[in-house]
Amino acid sequence: MKTLLVRAGAILSSMLIVLLLDSCVDTTQANNKTDSKMDVAASNVVKAPKKKLSEAFKSYWYEGNAEITSYSLEQARYGELREGHSVLIYVTEPFLPKKQVKADGHNADNVSVLKLNATKKYLTGIYPYSVMSSTFYPVHDNQHAIKTSLSMQEWCGHVYSQINNREQFEFTSHSYFESEADQQVAVEKHPLENEIWNKIRIGPEDLPTGTSKMIPSLEYIRLRHQELKPYAVEATLTEDNGIKTYTLSYPELERTLSITFTADFPHNIEGWTETFKSGYGPKAKQMTTKATKIKSIKTAYWGQNSNEDVVLRESLGL
Repeated sequence: MKTLLVRAGAILSSMLIVLLLDSCVDTTQANNKTDSKMDVAASNVVKAPKKKLSEAFKSYWYEGNAEITSYSLEQARYGELREGHSVLIYVTEPFLPKKQVKADGHNADNVSVLKLNATKKYLTGIYPYSVMSSTFYPVHDNQHAIKTSLSMQEWCGHVYSQINNREQFEFTSHSYFESEADQQVAVEKHPLENEIWNKIRIGPEDLPTGTSKMIPSLEYIRLRHQELKPYAVEATLTEDNGIKTYTLSYPELERTLSITFTADFPHNIEGWTETFKSGYGPKAKQMTTKATKIKSIKTAYWGQNSNEDVVLRESLGL
């Protein structure tokens, strides 16, 4: 009897294992179908030939450190200038083009990107603004940014938006405003203003110039409550005494952005100005936001997270 029970138990266990395996196969097949769709979307992304990385580029960007640069900030908001600071953090990292996230480890499909995390902090009266954008741009400069995102927090609420580069640009946005709320729309592909900051550091000689269309930064779209779409733009690149200035003028938006950077590699960004209409109603007027470089350092900041590392902020003037 005992032997029969053992055999019956073994048979039931085998059946259970088969059922579990069948379930796993079904799940895998479903996942494969989803992954297949993402693979197709990824394969349809138009890419130019990869540009060769110079030895100077490899030496500067693959030494295991990030570049952190601080700026004093005069930010136009609600028709007045606000004092604050901005920080640009550039670092290279492996990126998964299908999942569109940073890779946890080595993978044959990894794409090396130059990531820019750009932050701003300033006060509007009693309450603070905190703004951060992230842009992931291939170091080989052969396609648009794979992803760019924005988060913004202030006491009225917080918002988040993101653009994913697939067959089209897939724009997702979440806002506390009723008129904007949750959005998911496809956008025709044109150069992204957000990716310009990465292109400058990789190859400014290939920045788009002349009259064309460009998608303004997610920050500007958010602050001015504009529709995310390509707008006509006039782009110019000039040089004076070793400093280059890249200027974007959007006639329809009555907005101009100028970024200054060193002509020689590594093309450090020295500052920028952005002129646009600030404020609403009677207070609305053309104003200019200005950022001026304070200090730049190279360091592995992700490991500097103890209380004694707080002094490092002083070296950046923060």
